[in-house]
Amino acid sequence: MTHHLQIVIGSTRPGRVGPAVAHWFARTAREHGGFDIELVDLADLDLPLLDEPNHPRLQEYRNAHTKMWSDTVQRADAFVFVHPEYNFGVNAALKNALDYLVHEWRDKTVGLVSYGGVSGGLRAAQMLKQSFSALGLFAVPAAVTVPFVAEHLNVLGEFEPTPIMQDSAQLMLDELVRLTGALAPLRA
Repeated sequence: MTHHLQIVIGSTRPGRVGPAVAHWFARTAREHGGFDIELVDLADLDLPLLDEPNHPRLQEYRNAHTKMWSDTVQRADAFVFVHPEYNFGVNAALKNALDYLVHEWRDKTVGLVSYGGVSGGLRAAQMLKQSFSALGLFAVPAAVTVPFVAEHLNVLGEFEPTPIMQDSAQLMLDELVRLTGALAPLRA
């Protein structure tokens, strides 16, 4: 049985580099072969700041955008968030998307591809892990960190990983496959 992996582009800012990094990771994941791959772009989803009147744990969604987001997340078995670091933390669009839902995240695995300047988004990645714990998401230990992300874009704007980034992606995908399979009975 092949599991369904959603690669979520966590930045919505115009001029962002997230799509280039996410497309590289999606190609890597397809070549890996452990998952069916779906690319999800939060910019396309265009979620407003959380606007549901009821707590997400009740799943009494009133807005079409929330219902669509719920359906999207529900069909996944695992996630990889491709995300930047803004001001030493998680960007607002990604945190907002996480906060919209509760049950849809439970007992699923997650990996992180963080990017930024000198830290490569590590501080944002650490903050996300706190939210994952509260939502019942299981973060795999392996991650991909991209420091100085602009230096890894070619003249066409395509992301060019280092061998270490490529190896890290393979390790993370292996761990996602293993843990996603182990958690399958809990999601059933």
